[in-house]
Amino acid sequence: MKRMKLFAVLLLLSALAKMTAAQTIKVLTYNIYHGEENYNRGHSNLKKIAAVINKYQPDFVAMQEVDSMTKRTALFNNGVKKDLVAELAGMTGMHGYFGKAMDYDGGGYGEGLLSKYVATPVVHHLPTPEGGEGRALIVIEHLFPNGQKIAFAGTHLCHEFEKNRIAQAREVAAVLSDKNMPVVVGGDFNITPDGEPYRAITEKLDDAAVRFGKPELTFSYTKPRIRLDYIFINKGTIWKVKKVEVIGNEDASDHKPVLVTLELIKNNPLRSINKTVS
Repeated sequence: MKRMKLFAVLLLLSALAKMTAAQTIKVLTYNIYHGEENYNRGHSNLKKIAAVINKYQPDFVAMQEVDSMTKRTALFNNGVKKDLVAELAGMTGMHGYFGKAMDYDGGGYGEGLLSKYVATPVVHHLPTPEGGEGRALIVIEHLFPNGQKIAFAGTHLCHEFEKNRIAQAREVAAVLSDKNMPVVVGGDFNITPDGEPYRAITEKLDDAAVRFGKPELTFSYTKPRIRLDYIFINKGTIWKVKKVEVIGNEDASDHKPVLVTLELIKNNPLRSINKTVS
C-alpha cells in the first residue's frame, strides 16, 4: 500500500513538473522557390529542401512560393504535377497544409505549413489595394500536453506594391494580435526594417532576430544584401528567444532559411500579451 501511495505521489509530481515546464519550440521559415532549383534551373529542389528540414528538425515550418498541382511543377518532375506541401510532408514525416493565395498555371500558388502535429488550417486572404498577385496568411493552432496552446502562421507579402505591403502587414498583425494565445508567424515579408510595413507589424509583434540581437541578411543566397525573411512573435515576456540562425550551407533556393528556437514561458499571463498589443 505504501509503495502504491509513493508511486501515485511520484506520478503527481511528474505531472506537475510537466505542467509548469517551459515549452521549447523550433520554427523555420523558408521561401522554397516553387520547388525548382534556382541555380540549376529545370530541376526539382524538394530533396534539398527536405534535407534542410530533416537536419534541423523544426516543430513548425512556414514555406513561401508554394505550388500545388501547377503545370510548372510538372516541368521539373518528369511531366507529373506535384502538390509541393504534400511531397515535403511525405519526405519529412510531418503534417502538411496548403493555403492557396491565388489560382496559377492550372493549379494553386500560395503558402505552405509543415507541423509535427495534426491541425486544422485557416486561410486569411490579404488585401491587395493596388491589385497584383493574391496573398494569404495561413494559421494553425496546437495544444501541447502541458496545456500550452499556440498559433503558428505563415505568409508572403506583395513584392510589387508598397501600398499592398502596408495593408497586408497591418492585416497580419491585426489577425494574430487578436488571438488570446502565444503566436509565431514566419515568412518572406518582402520588407526591410526601415520601412512602414515593418513598423506596422512591430507595433503589434516583436522581430525575433532583433530580440535575440542577431538580424542577418537572407537574400539572395549567393550574395546576401537584404533582409526579407522574418519570424515575429508576441511582445512581452511570453516568449524567450534562445537562438536565431540564418542557414547558409545549402543552395536549394534563392532565399536563406531562418531557424529560430523559442521557449514558451509557462504561467505567463496572457493578459500581458493583450496589454502589449492594445
